[in-house]
This record gives sequence, C-alpha cells and structure tokens, in this order.
Amino acid sequence: MLPDSVSPFSLAGLRAIFHRWKYLLGLAAGLAAVGSIIVVLALPNIYSSTAVFLPTSPQSADPDRLVEGGGNKLELGVRAEDLDRILTIGQSLPVAELMIRKFNLYKHYDAGQPGTDAVENHVLGEFNSNFNIVHNERDAIELTFQDRNKQLAANIANAMVAAIDSVNQQLTLDNRRTVLALYRNRAADLGRRYATTRQRLEVMRRRYGVFGLEQQGRYLSKAVIETEKELQVAEGGGPGSVPGLRRALRGLTRADGGNLINLEGWTLGADSVNLMSGRLIDLQTRYISAQGVYEQAETSLRSRVSSLYLIQKAYPATRKSKPLRTVIVLGSVLLTVALCLFLIMLLELYRRPARAGLRG
Repeated sequence: MLPDSVSPFSLAGLRAIFHRWKYLLGLAAGLAAVGSIIVVLALPNIYSSTAVFLPTSPQSADPDRLVEGGGNKLELGVRAEDLDRILTIGQSLPVAELMIRKFNLYKHYDAGQPGTDAVENHVLGEFNSNFNIVHNERDAIELTFQDRNKQLAANIANAMVAAIDSVNQQLTLDNRRTVLALYRNRAADLGRRYATTRQRLEVMRRRYGVFGLEQQGRYLSKAVIETEKELQVAEGGGPGSVPGLRRALRGLTRADGGNLINLEGWTLGADSVNLMSGRLIDLQTRYISAQGVYEQAETSLRSRVSSLYLIQKAYPATRKSKPLRTVIVLGSVLLTVALCLFLIMLLELYRRPARAGLRG
C-alpha cells in the first residue's frame, strides 16, 4: 500500500502502484494482445483503387462554342463550379444505385435479395463507407473505392468515373439539342428564302430580258449605235434596207418591238434584277454558312466528347490499405494498460480514506 503522505499522482506514487499491480497489468496487457491479434487476423484485407481526373469546361463541346472556333479542343476546367458539380454528381444517389446494380453488390455484401428498405439501406451504407471522392490541393479530383477484391475495387472506381462523365454530359445535352434545332431551323429557313428569291429572279429576267447586266448593257449599246449608223447611211442613199433597219432598231429599243433583249426592258429591269441578284448572293452565302454551322453542331452533338480529362486510371492495388494490424494490436495493449492504471488509481484513492478511518 501507498503511504498516506505519498500522492498516487506523483512519480513515486505511480511507480509504487505499477510495482504493486505489475503482474495484473502484465496479465491484462497479455490478454489484450492475444485478443486483438485474434481479431485482426480475422479481419479481411482491404484494397484501395484511386482514379484521378480533371473536369473540362462543359461549353467546350457545345455546338455554339464549336462553330465559333472555341470547341476544337478541350478546356481544362478548374473553376469552383466545375469541381462542385463533379463532386455533387459523384456523391449522388443515382450514381451509387447504378454501381450497386451493375456490380450486383447485394450479393457481394451478403445483404440478401433487393427490394426491401433494410437491404437497400444496408448495401448503400456499405457502398458509401467504401467510397470517397475529394478535391485535392492540385485542383484535381481523386475518386477512391475500397473492397476486399482488388480487381472489383478498380472496376468500380473506373465505372464511377464513366458514370460521372455521362451524367455531366447529360446536364448540357438538352441545351445542346435546343441549339442544334435552332441551327437546323435557321438553315432550313434560309434555304426556303434562297429558293424563293432565285425563282423570283428568274421570272424578272424573263420579264425584262435582263440576263447579264454589264455584258448585256454593252451589247445593247453597241447594237443600237451600229444599227442607227447603218440606218443613217441607208437613208442617205447608201446600202441597206431602211424599213428593215428601222424594224431592227425598234426591236432593240422598244419592249414591244419583238426582241427578248431590248433597251427599254433592260432599262426598266436592270435596277430590279441587280437588287434581286445581290439579295440572292447574300442569301446564298448565309445559307451555305448556316448549313455548315448546322453540320458542325450535329457532329459535335453526336461525337459526345468526354467532359473529363483522365489523369490516372484506377488499377488493382498491389498491397492492402487496411487493416493496420500492428497499430491495432499496439493500440489495444496501450489502451488496456492505460484503462487499468486509471481504475487502479481510482481504487487507491478510494482506499486511502478508508485506511485513514480505520486508523482513527
């Protein structure tokens, strides 16, 4: 027993207590070591597989960005909203349920047949306890999955990356389809307007006899001048038929003269045909551009460019990640010894007043 003058919390008191109870402490430590060894040997080895990736900007595959020249390469996204979106998708219930069904984790976790809340909650709890997704200090995302089967852990990690990529693309898919429909309607509208304008231009050309503005104008001017010159020569007694030349001149200058190409029709229709021709060229240019934009947007939508930049694929682990058996055994022994010392000190403190009362 400790003398009443010696505090059990002093170094001398602790030494005395340890010396007095050393055999019991040794027995407790030995039992703790044996028990913890038995427990840790029964624990299965757990293996971890980690995939590392970066999110890309969702606009890099959008049709509107593609046709503007900004979608020809992936843009690595390190914005906070991109990272938060990927983390939210990875931690979502639909993704977890997809993995559970895909790999039949009901059987793997010995949970029983699916369909009841107890089974679903048990499997989901096991899955979430083995899954972790974090944003590391280098702005990359680390997705880790743990399991007794090292190959299964790697397969689930890679499948989750693919599922996150798919869901992330679906977030912008409806908007991309809407943009694609706008491009398709715009190209179709320009095509109809182009066809209508071309038909109107053909009608105007036949009505006014204007088929080539610059060349036709030069031809008419030259023909009228030469015909008038020949008419003047014939009227002065020279060669040529005056009535025939007058009819020819009337045909060149009057719309009712019988010639399809005439100066009056050309004068009346030149401005209208010139305006309509410019309108047709403008519509043709816009229609070709709109059709090209639509085709590029359709290609972008069908290509389904990945929204993630995979830095490291998940591979089967070469060594276990847990349990740390040595740490568990040593921790159990130290905890047992500390708990025993605490109880012994309480016992010594309780005995001191009792001894003092007996002496009194």
